[in-house]
Amino acid sequence: MLQELKRKCETLGIFPAEHSLVASIARQRMWHFRGDKLVAEYKISTSRAEPSCIENSLGTPDGLFAVCEKIGADAPAGTVFKARKSTGLHFSEFLKNAPTENLITSRILRLDGLENGHNRGGNCDTLARFIYIHGTNCEDRLGTPNSHGCILLGNKDIIELFDALPPQSATNQNGKPCALLLVSRN
Repeated sequence: MLQELKRKCETLGIFPAEHSLVASIARQRMWHFRGDKLVAEYKISTSRAEPSCIENSLGTPDGLFAVCEKIGADAPAGTVFKARKSTGLHFSEFLKNAPTENLITSRILRLDGLENGHNRGGNCDTLARFIYIHGTNCEDRLGTPNSHGCILLGNKDIIELFDALPPQSATNQNGKPCALLLVSRN
């Protein structure tokens, strides 16, 4: 799967990043590579809806992305975020009023599409759709489609991944992305 990411980078003229993430919608898994070395494998949840890059589809977009923002560095595990801001409350406090709501918890890795006309720009702009990798209060559903378009991880896993990635700038001093994500339908 890492080779697929490298081929996509070459096709788009993008320098590979030190950190690469590859997510499989079909397998509901994501792999974290540093260089060519596998660092971690995570159980994820992608969208309940069919994969889609189109706004309002509620589908997880596919293709190549940059991790462009890291949000929540100092938040306790399980903290709920609304509009990318910490509420200061643990998800258990939210669940009293909405026990089945799928919440954004612990950390957010914001994504920016890198393929013009596919997952960037117009009505398919991933950044404008607010598509993230984030923690969830529905950890028991990981491994099955359960999101509204985002990629969900367990709270421990999103904190581990967040801490492993370089600072939040989308590009480092050499102009290379700090982290890339390839989302594959396979």
